[in-house]
Amino acid sequence: MSVNNLAPEGRKLLRVEQRNKAVPVERKPEWIKAKVQMGPEFVGLKNLVKKEGLHTVCEEAGCPNIFECWEDKEATFLIGGSECTRRCDFCQIDTGKPSPLDRLEPTKVARSVQS
Repeated sequence: MSVNNLAPEGRKLLRVEQRNKAVPVERKPEWIKAKVQMGPEFVGLKNLVKKEGLHTVCEEAGCPNIFECWEDKEATFLIGGSECTRRCDFCQIDTGKPSPLDRLEPTKVARSVQS
């Protein structure tokens, strides 16, 4: 197996990953970059998620829209821990075997959504 067909962690690249690797990544122009603001709703939601020990797709996937969504009090919860069993090329969520389920997680999510 060629070294070019391996990801940094040693696994074989998916076909789409091999195709994407062949195209050079260009820098974005300065005018396209947006200034993000961490408003009070964003900070409050971040503290709530951390306090309850919850995981969100927004954080784990490195979503660039997290600031505006969380400022509007919108979040997508990742149920069952911080890892996913899938290995999507476009997503930054860690792939792995699921951890044991937290039986209180549904209650924590419901409580968080209420507040």
